Amino acid sequence: MSLARIDQLVSIVIPCFNTESYIEDCLDHLYEQTYPNIEIIIVDDASTDRSADRTLLWQARRRFPRFTLLQLPRNVGFSGSLTTGLFMASGEYIAIHDADDYSHPDRISKQVEFLMNHPQISLVGTNYMAFEESDMLKQTPSNWLSYGEDIPKRYAIGEHCVSHPTILFRGSVFDRLGGLSRNMNGAEDYEFIAKCVSHGIRVENLRETLYYYRSHPAQRSREFYSE
Repeated sequence: MSLARIDQLVSIVIPCFNTESYIEDCLDHLYEQTYPNIEIIIVDDASTDRSADRTLLWQARRRFPRFTLLQLPRNVGFSGSLTTGLFMASGEYIAIHDADDYSHPDRISKQVEFLMNHPQISLVGTNYMAFEESDMLKQTPSNWLSYGEDIPKRYAIGEHCVSHPTILFRGSVFDRLGGLSRNMNGAEDYEFIAKCVSHGIRVENLRETLYYYRSHPAQRSREFYSE
């Protein structure tokens, strides 16, 4: 792939399917990011609710300067919709975000700063808190992430230790490796990061909590993992 990427721009890619109750909250928190140079790309995967309408209403109200909503004509699944958004991303950096979660205002700025200060690393995730939709004040810290040299060691034995919706990576990673597999339904996030590690891409996690994962009955992960 060959793409003239825009220096210092962060493309935030959000796959969206039936998240009308959460998408505006997600976007409100992205609007409050302290990093000044971002574009938002939402790929609506043929939602059957009002997700796209809510997104358009939000943009009409906020008038975010770099904003794209792509409505797919048919449902292609998580990996297909996310990879479509990755192809649309023009930034030097690309961030992933789930449509029903939200990020700390400093998330993007701290991840970009980290990559600028560590040129040998090309992908960085963050710590996160999980919270129940019914009680936003009851937050649970993650307990499965790893850091430093423990990351490639865990992927080498088939384990997972980077939270996919928290990652920000250099656009060159996508230009080199492409997007997510469509042959691992439910494990696409693991496969993408494992692919990066296996191709020698240096990966790190920030210990600071910069992402908030919403637990609710309709979330996609419950289709694959029981509690």
